[in-house]
Amino acid sequence: MSDNSPCPQCNFQFGYSTGGELMMCPECGYEWNPSESEQETPDEVIKDANGTVLSDGDSVIVLKNLPVKGVPQTIKAGTKVKNIRLTDGDHNIDCKIDGFGSMSLKSEFVKKV
Repeated sequence: MSDNSPCPQCNFQFGYSTGGELMMCPECGYEWNPSESEQETPDEVIKDANGTVLSDGDSVIVLKNLPVKGVPQTIKAGTKVKNIRLTDGDHNIDCKIDGFGSMSLKSEFVKKV
């Protein structure tokens, strides 16, 4: 274990040992046990506009009209999208929409069915 571990909460790089098993961040004051944080590697949870957790294969409904670059029409609010795939990045939903083809959507503009 190194003396300077990055903070798991704010990613400040100069966390330090408090003399026992715990580490502390001088930036945000967060305390953690480095042996526990190495064991826990939770994946980022992707939520819809209402805070419901999404998973691969879910069906969602688009909440607002979404313009599509290079296409004169928009994806209308209320469009149902089936069998989504979750990805990393800003547009964290990959899907196929009838009439548009493969798309990437932001989870903040959809609601789980």
